[in-house]
Amino acid sequence: MTRYSVILGNLGNTCDRFLSSGYKDQPPKAEMIRQAAAIPGVTGVELVGTWDVTKENVDEVGGLLAKHGLSCVSIIPDHFSQKRWGRGAFTAKDPSIRAQALEETMIAAELARKLKCPLINLWPGQDGYDYAFQSDFRLERRWTIEAVAKAAKAYPDIRFSLEYKPKEPRTHSTWARAADTLLVAKETGLPNVGVTIDTGHSFVAGENVAESAVILSDYGKKLFHMHFNDNYRSWDDDMIVGSVHLVEYIELLFWLRETGYEGWYSMDQYPYREDGQGALRESVDFLRGVESLLEGTAMQEIRALIAEGDAVKSSAWLRKKIFGK
Repeated sequence: MTRYSVILGNLGNTCDRFLSSGYKDQPPKAEMIRQAAAIPGVTGVELVGTWDVTKENVDEVGGLLAKHGLSCVSIIPDHFSQKRWGRGAFTAKDPSIRAQALEETMIAAELARKLKCPLINLWPGQDGYDYAFQSDFRLERRWTIEAVAKAAKAYPDIRFSLEYKPKEPRTHSTWARAADTLLVAKETGLPNVGVTIDTGHSFVAGENVAESAVILSDYGKKLFHMHFNDNYRSWDDDMIVGSVHLVEYIELLFWLRETGYEGWYSMDQYPYREDGQGALRESVDFLRGVESLLEGTAMQEIRALIAEGDAVKSSAWLRKKIFGK
């Protein structure tokens, strides 16, 4: 059965680079947790370290989640929104900063254990480069592999999932695409290191998200986690799921079923001006609608279409499924 979750901060005052105060008021944490639990189908949340959960408030947050019947799906260490990470976290040239990035990862893992959370989602957004001759590609990739491996060895009971993105905030990210991020995960040699697909990041990377999901599944069952949102492929717009891409989502959810993906479907979007709870609800409802299209004989029908490879027949099948005629 599909399990849906949301990143808690999506229910808050999401800010952009033009108005740092945001366009909405920031609700209390308890209210955001209540709103998450009120979205039909949602049974989990993702928390960002330092934003949502710390060593000081972990018991309080755990109590609120329990009160509303929510699981902690993952914790995302804050490797991206602090001044100290401006020149990188795992790839910073300053070894003391790299040590701090690893320490933040370890803290997140300790918090995860307390909350019975199974996964740490790593997105070191400031790791990368902006100009030519700015990055030692070999050395910095080695640093990331060593840091992830050290954390994963220290916490073998927790999964560490590497989230890739081609750009932003750097013009080039160290973990940019599914395949090169898979190489990092495989290089650690550890079974508890895998990859997160953020659908919007994959769109911007020019990938077919379904194909990326299959690659990560087939090469060692390394697809650990999914983030869902939408965009126009030129930027990580973090829009309501399905507001732009429909057919791609049908294909993706087919292949997630076909490959036996057992992780969460987690909503990750930035509703800057929209009602956060409403936007997340629409995203979950869209995915549940796509799931309903795949019921009955649909999976067998799609397998037959793929085996034949006739684009006209595939298009006709999609038309009938979507419009009913």
